[in-house]
Amino acid sequence: PGFVGADLANLVNEAALLAARRNKKAVGMPEFEEAIDRIMAGLEKKKRLMNMKEKEIVAYHESGHALVACSLPHADPVRKISMIPRGIGALGYTLQKPTEDRYLMTRTELLDRIAIFVGGRVAEEIIFNEISTGAQNDLEKATEIAKLMVKEYGMSDKMGLVTFEQGNRPLFLGGGFAASKEYSEETAREIDLEIKKIMDESFHRVKALLTEKKEILRGMAKTLMEKEVIEGEELKKLLEELHK
Repeated sequence: PGFVGADLANLVNEAALLAARRNKKAVGMPEFEEAIDRIMAGLEKKKRLMNMKEKEIVAYHESGHALVACSLPHADPVRKISMIPRGIGALGYTLQKPTEDRYLMTRTELLDRIAIFVGGRVAEEIIFNEISTGAQNDLEKATEIAKLMVKEYGMSDKMGLVTFEQGNRPLFLGGGFAASKEYSEETAREIDLEIKKIMDESFHRVKALLTEKKEILRGMAKTLMEKEVIEGEELKKLLEELHK
C-alpha cells in the first residue's frame, strides 16, 4: 500500500538484485523486506560510527516516534524501528506500513501524523532535558502538514473555510511561474500564528503522552540499543510486556 506501479517495479528489481548477490535461486521475503527498507529509508551506512551518547539519543528518538505511533488510534502500524544509519543523513528510522491505499485524510489523522513526527524530539527532551539536531527533518515534515492544514485545507477554526494558495500563475512577460499571494501582511501573520499553534498543541499533547509512558519509553530504548532493530511483531510483544 502506498506504492505506485513504478515503486513496485523498483521493489521487485531491488529484491532480485539482493537475491542474486546472495547466490539464491529465488527471491524470498527477506529480500523484499530489505528492498522496502532501501527504497523507503535508503542504503545502510554500516561504516558511519556513532559514539555511545549519540546511540542513546537515537534510540530514545526513534522509540519516541514508535511509541507515539503505537498509542494513537489513526496511525499506520509500525513495521520496524532501527538505529542503523541509512541514506544521506538518517541515524535511525521508524517505518510505518499503511494497511491500505489512502486518497483522503481527516483533520484528526493529520494531527496524529504531526504528533508522530514530533515524538522523537519530545522523547529527547523528556529523557535528557536537552534536544539535538536529529529532529530537523521531522520538524520540516510536521510544519509542512500544519501549513497545508491552515493554508489549503481550511482546517483552521480561526482562519475559517478559506484557502490561501491560489496555485501557480505565469510571471508577467517572462518564463516560469510564481505562486501568488493575495492576502495582507496581517493575514500572513495570522496564518503563521495558526501554524505555530498547531505545532505547539501537538508538542504539549505528545509531551503529556510520553511523560505518562516514560518507563515504557525507557524499556523500548534499552531494547533498541541492545538489538539495533525491532520488527513490528516483536515490537507488539515488547509493548505488551512493558505494559504489565
